[in-house]
Amino acid sequence: MLVDWAAAAVLMAGVQVFATRRRNAGWVDVAWSFGTGASGAFLALAVGGVDHPRAWLVAAMAAFWGGRLGLHLAGRVAGEAEDGRYADLRERWGEAFDRRMAIFFQVQATWVVLFAVPMMVAASRPGPLDWLDALGLAIFVAAIAGETLADRQLAAWKRDHPEGEVVCRRGLWAWSRHPNYFFEWTHWLAYVAIGIAGPRGWLTLLGPVVMYFFLRWITGVKLAERRSVRTRGEPYRRYQREVSAFFPWPPRRAAGAETG
Repeated sequence: MLVDWAAAAVLMAGVQVFATRRRNAGWVDVAWSFGTGASGAFLALAVGGVDHPRAWLVAAMAAFWGGRLGLHLAGRVAGEAEDGRYADLRERWGEAFDRRMAIFFQVQATWVVLFAVPMMVAASRPGPLDWLDALGLAIFVAAIAGETLADRQLAAWKRDHPEGEVVCRRGLWAWSRHPNYFFEWTHWLAYVAIGIAGPRGWLTLLGPVVMYFFLRWITGVKLAERRSVRTRGEPYRRYQREVSAFFPWPPRRAAGAETG
């Protein structure tokens, strides 16, 4: 894990220099995705053993997840303006932004390793492949499919939505204000299914528990919605009243309070 952390720290330092030159801190999310996927695959094989089918299963899942998410984010970051979360921080921090982001990038290097722990633990469960592995793989496939669908629905809406329509309510976005975050969170349950019955299986719970906390209350929903309310106004406030924030749920018309 120390080797893994050192590699993540070097990766983040290099990407931070690149992001500073491009004036786009969103590259940290790209680096985190690729780094966590690679870290999870490495630790799965290093700890689970290259002769263990479960280690290869988890390594393949980690690599595919990190590669898909990283490529998706890279395309978005390269083709759009800086994500609103980081644009707001750039405005608030002023000249201190680059210095503080250098620290933030290294914090993300630590999170790369910590989020790889559930993958490592799942891969190290002894015994032959069984129904728990099949369950984990099924959750993984469903989560990746759901997140991919949500991303495509949002991209299609951005491309051809009617003028004056400022909120996407297509498909999954009619049931959750952040279905991409929900399915990203769901993906971490796959490692719980595979590894919970093994030694130190409780550590697999760190993935969904910590990820939910971050997505729902720290870096995801909270920051994204603060900016959406400011830039989209009443249409987004109505969206908040009618559609669940995180967990998909039938929309509530003229609801009086936020759900999800």
